[in-house]
Amino acid sequence: MSQERVTTLDRAGDTATVALHGEVDVLNVDQVRQALGEALAGRPRQITVDLTDLSFIDSTGLGALIFGFQRSRDAGIAFRLSRPTRGVRQILVLSGLLEVIELA
Repeated sequence: MSQERVTTLDRAGDTATVALHGEVDVLNVDQVRQALGEALAGRPRQITVDLTDLSFIDSTGLGALIFGFQRSRDAGIAFRLSRPTRGVRQILVLSGLLEVIELA
């Protein structure tokens, strides 16, 4: 199992930002779920997932984003994706995720 950190969590005011780094796949997707869970536990008004440093995300990573979105929606917390790279944006478009989750 991968030991490299692929997430960071920052809190500023009413916003929690989960930044994803490198590649998110089946080997490290639990880190993404954990970071989103920690962000939700803080009950912010908004969660932003920063994709600036993400080079690849597989279907398990997309599933983790959907998990975070659904839990946020159920808790009344805004959930947004931000600044995807060109390649990651293409994956998000092809998966249909951008039809459901707002891109800030």
